Amino acid sequence: MKIEIVGRNVPVEDRLRQRAEKKLGKLDKFLAEPVEARLTLSLEKHLHVAEIYVSHRDGSLRAREQAEGNLFEALDLVLDNAAYQARRAAERQKDGKRGRGADHRWPLDILESDSVGGGRVPQVIESTHLQIKPMTVEEAALALESEENGFVVFREAGSQRVSVLYRRKDKNYGLIAPE
Repeated sequence: MKIEIVGRNVPVEDRLRQRAEKKLGKLDKFLAEPVEARLTLSLEKHLHVAEIYVSHRDGSLRAREQAEGNLFEALDLVLDNAAYQARRAAERQKDGKRGRGADHRWPLDILESDSVGGGRVPQVIESTHLQIKPMTVEEAALALESEENGFVVFREAGSQRVSVLYRRKDKNYGLIAPE
């Protein structure tokens, strides 16, 4: 983890620097490498302000806290806030990899394992009907932003072809269109 500590209108003492580095080290287990942290400590009139910006492979964290007491208090508040954000991001990432609960999953057609092979015909156990609306690819991209399932099925406005726009793991979009 690369850590940069900046003091504005206040000197950064070794004790303060050590405390910040120790607490930031705890964030490392929640964040994907490479991790860069920038901590800014400042004194504005009678308020001690601590701001942190942490960037990592999967995103970034940002927090700002202020305290009237001393700089250590503001530092503890901002680092606790950043730790909370990092824990929540790690939990969301972990839950996303496991899949969502039964209420949030997209229904799938499920085949019984013994129905395949042995001369049997597979049976469709569950099916879902989608409402396919005519729209442009740009409109589908906007609809995909609010879609939980990660894809949108639509009829292209110009050609009337049914297409699928889906969210890729690299956070870009993919388009499946018939020839």
